[in-house]
Amino acid sequence: MTITEFFHASFSSLPGAMVLLIALGVLFVNGWTDAPNAIAAGVSTGAMTLRQGALLATAMNILGGTAALLMGRKVAETIFGLGDFSAGSRGGAALAAALLAVVLWAVIAWRFGIPTSESHGLMAGIMGASLGLGAGGISLGALGRILIGLVFSMATGFLAGWILSRRIRRMRFRPGFWRWGQRLSAALMAFAHGLQDTPKFASILVLWQTLAPEGGGAGFSLPLWLMLFCSGVMGLGTLLGGGRIIRTVGARMVHIGQKEGFAADLAGTASLLLSTLQGLPVSTTHAKTCALMGAAVGGAESRVDRKIAGSMIAAWLLTFPACGLLAFLLTRVFLLFF
Repeated sequence: MTITEFFHASFSSLPGAMVLLIALGVLFVNGWTDAPNAIAAGVSTGAMTLRQGALLATAMNILGGTAALLMGRKVAETIFGLGDFSAGSRGGAALAAALLAVVLWAVIAWRFGIPTSESHGLMAGIMGASLGLGAGGISLGALGRILIGLVFSMATGFLAGWILSRRIRRMRFRPGFWRWGQRLSAALMAFAHGLQDTPKFASILVLWQTLAPEGGGAGFSLPLWLMLFCSGVMGLGTLLGGGRIIRTVGARMVHIGQKEGFAADLAGTASLLLSTLQGLPVSTTHAKTCALMGAAVGGAESRVDRKIAGSMIAAWLLTFPACGLLAFLLTRVFLLFF
């Protein structure tokens, strides 16, 4: 599938145009509210400025999105097969409803500085839209992988953050070492974010191509240009926003130093890489936030603000039912016109 064929198929019908434009919105919001988690520790400890961090995250997101062609295909396949959509305009309308639900939920949470997971919002939206369409059911196998990934990434992030923080706090290096170390670890974290998230959203655009008559029944494939396109839009979102989330996660929820920030970045990266290699769709927000909490608990003079952490966890718990219900209702509304 070439880029010309893709855009021709997308804009040949109203549902196709809706899917593409709203998907761009989701990608942008993901870079706006989710990607900043990758650089939150480095910015909050003064290892780099917000602009430096945003530029770094953008470049590494794109690099990670490119690498996803080799390492992230299983993640994309899980998302691709999660719901059951009918071909034609009704299926496109349902996909558009799923994506719009993610955008609405993310913007509401961003208003309060709470980092939501567009990844889990997308999964919930697909399930809600599939049920609203009534075309079929939800793949229990894919849902099981999502739930396993949720538990695995959070537990791995927290434990790795705690262990690394306790080990690193005994090390004695000059302050400049930890500053540069955090820049490197933030780059790795942003790379892992692009590796995990880019194939998820690219798979939705590919899914529409398989449903659209104009797409010629295209099979599942992830072309390089599509991965670069998706990761680039996410990077743009990070450049234009993200400060509010960084302040909440890196400065208000936890109070850490550069050693703990370094440990949290390495722990979050390990959690995402292990999940991706196992083909588990997970959330950067969940993995990195849990890594920050673990690093703060293991640090010598760090602490976690339990009230803010509690509000984040509450938002995470609400994401699945809220996005699923929104997608279901929006699908029913959209189907009135298709």
